Parts: sequence; structure tokens; C-alpha cells
Amino acid sequence: MQIGSLRQLTLLSFIVALVPLGVLLWQSQSTLTKMAQIAASEAQFSVDMTRQVADMENIATDAERLIRQYQVLKKTELKQLIDNYLLRLLETQQPVCEKLSDDFACDALENRIAWLSENTVSEDPLLLDAQLAEFRQAISELQRQVDYLLDSRIVQQKDYINTVQQTQAWSTGLLVSFSLLLIIFASQLILSPVAKIERIIGEIAKQSESLPAISKSGPKELIEVEHKLHWLADRLNQLEHLRHALLRHASHELKTPLASIKEGCSLLSENVVGELNEQQKEVVSLLTSSTERLNQLIEHLLDYNLLLQQSKPVYEKTDTKTLVEAVLTDNALAIGQNNNEVIVKNEVETMYVDPNLFRRIIDNLLSNALAHGAVGRPINISFYKQRDMIILDVANRGRKIPPEQRKVLFEPFKRGEHKRNDSVVGSGLGLSIVADCARMMQGGVEVVDVDYADVCMRVSLPGVRDLS
Repeated sequence: MQIGSLRQLTLLSFIVALVPLGVLLWQSQSTLTKMAQIAASEAQFSVDMTRQVADMENIATDAERLIRQYQVLKKTELKQLIDNYLLRLLETQQPVCEKLSDDFACDALENRIAWLSENTVSEDPLLLDAQLAEFRQAISELQRQVDYLLDSRIVQQKDYINTVQQTQAWSTGLLVSFSLLLIIFASQLILSPVAKIERIIGEIAKQSESLPAISKSGPKELIEVEHKLHWLADRLNQLEHLRHALLRHASHELKTPLASIKEGCSLLSENVVGELNEQQKEVVSLLTSSTERLNQLIEHLLDYNLLLQQSKPVYEKTDTKTLVEAVLTDNALAIGQNNNEVIVKNEVETMYVDPNLFRRIIDNLLSNALAHGAVGRPINISFYKQRDMIILDVANRGRKIPPEQRKVLFEPFKRGEHKRNDSVVGSGLGLSIVADCARMMQGGVEVVDVDYADVCMRVSLPGVRDLS
């Protein structure tokens, strides 16, 4: 059966899961009704048997008393009463004996009743006493058999109840287990399309070229969501291609006239085309500064665009000392201008990382420390292991970063509020590139508080192995 909507699937699953519980409820109600009927009938049976035996004992006692009175008084009325009592005793005995499995006590009692009916007047008192004693003994034996019958029926009832309880327990376990299986199966029917949507979203997040095919059956609401996700993926791919193309072409087209401007500024500043007055030199200086700033912005855009195009890191055994020395050499001019001392503490000689990504991390963190740190104060670069992670700390002195700014500091095109040490206006991509590089290597970056510096950027790379 084709499920038209998620609501229909949910209701149908709920109803199917309730079927075993309904069967269990009906079975429990039937068993309870049957046991109630059995308990009522057994109670009625016990009351009737007890009442009949009590009546027999009363009748036998009265009959024995009348027989002894008749032996003394010899009245005809007493003889008639004795016969009536003995007849009543036989009538009362009959339904009791029908329910007993052993006829010995009943036969003995009937023989005594018959003898007493025929020998009411006995010339031998001892014989009469003996017959009356056997009469009482027969009544007692009959009562014992009735008690035994009642006890055996109680035991049978207990056994039946135990059997019913065991059967009910097994039935409950089986039906509840079956209901749970139906619930799991129904939930899987509901969660399976949702899980597929989650896979589609995950593939979109990974920028995968191919997505899972759209389901041909299932709730129509979720199928519509799949269609929208596929449309969204196509749209995002188009926008991503447009963004890459825009960054690539814009950066490339800007670098050509920028090179001409830089060359022209260089010719003017070197007086190749003639001497410049002070005002002209100031204009050329401003042009040169703006050109350098624009060149740095273009380099950051190209670096960011290249980073976005790299899908997976390429891990290699990397020497940290060589890597740091290369970064310090590239930034030697800025370090000398700011009169900063770079203190390197390296406890990890080699590690398994993507050297290009890790080089960008160190380079951007050092550039950020030089641009925003205090002039003339040391900058600390530390490599060390912490549990199963390799930690890189780049710390500088200067103004502390407020907690509310730390959350957005690593987002693209976000800049801090503090003024830079140089005249360059930041693009807001440096720390974003650091965060993206660390994320590509399954790590992270954060601003932490340390006791030896005012600002510390910490990069953690979990699972990176030390191969030294």
C-alpha cells in the first residue's frame, strides 16, 4: 500500500503497533473473566457442600437423640419422627455422595440408616449403642471425605491459577516483544526517509558532486523536501562556481593593472622620469601605500579562494623547525620594523600534517600578532603535545580581546576593533583562513587566556601523530 503522507504513515504505524497490545488486553480480560467465574463456582460449591454436611450432622444428631428417647418411651410419634429424620438424612446424603469419588463412607452410612430404620426397638442395648457408634463414625468419615474433596479442589484451583499466570506471562512477553518489534519497524519506516534527508544535507555540506537519488515511494512531504534539497544543492553549486570564478578572475584582472601602478610608482619615487617636489613625493608615497594594501588584499583573496578549492588535506611528515624558520624569514622585515622578539619553544620536532595548510596557519597567526601586538614586546610561538593532540600557541602582548568579539573573530571578513600597527587595512580573512585550515585537518582554533601574554591563539590538531 502506498503511503500518501507522513500523517497517514504515523497513524498507520501507531495502529499496527497497538494491535498486539489490543490482543493482550482482550486475552487478559478473557482470562480474568474465566478465573472470576471459576472462583465464584468453587466458592459456591464449597459453601453448598459444607452446608449439606452440616445439615447431615444436625439431622444425625437429632435422629440419634430420638432413637434413644424411643428406647425409653416407646411412643409411636417418636417412631414416625425417627423415620422422617432418617429419610431426610438419606435425601441430604445423596447429592453429597454423588460428588465423592469414594463410595465406602456413603455405603456404610446407608447400611447404618437401613439397620436403624428396621431395628428402632432393639432388645440389646449394647448392639444399639454399637450401631449408633458406627452411625456416628460413618458421618465423620463422610465429613472427612468432603473436607478432602474441598482441599483437593483448592489445590487444583491453585495449580490452574499458576498455569494461567505462566501462560499469561509468556503471552505478555511475546505480545509486548512483538509490539516493540512493530514499533521499531514503524519508527524505521518513518526515520528512514528522514535519515536519507540527513544524508543529502551531509552531502550538500561536503559539496559532493552527486547526491542520493530522490525517493520514488514514501511520504509526499519528505519527497518534496528531497526535491527542494536537490534544487538547493544545484543552486549552491552554481553560486559556488560563480564565486570561485569571480574571485579568480577579479584577482587576476586586478593584478595586471596593479603591477603597472606599482611599476609607475617605483619609477616616480626613483626620479627616473624627473625630479619630484615634496607634494608630489607625498602623493607618490600615498599611491605606493595604497598599492601595497591592495596587493595584500588580492593575495588574501587568492589564498582564501585556493583554500576553498582544496577538498582534502595532503598529509606529509613535516619538520616544524624548518617550517617556523621559513615563516620567520618571510616576515623578517615586519618583525624588524616592529622591533619584536620571536621566542620559539618547540617540543614537537616532526609531525604528520598538510605542510601548506599548516604553513598558512603559522604565517597568518604571526602576521596577526605583528599587526595587533604591542611594538617592541616579544611574541611566543609554542609547539607541544597535550594528550593525543598537537597544540600550536601564538601569543603576543597588547590589548586583550573582549569575550564578545572572540566568537566572530574567525568568521570571514570580520575584523577586530583594535587599530593595526601598520597602515594596512585588514581584509578580515587572515584568522578565517586559520580556522578553515585547522578545520580541514580536523582541528580547531580558539582564543585562550594564558598568564604570560595578553592574547593567545591556540590551534589544536587532534589525531596528528608525532613521527619523531
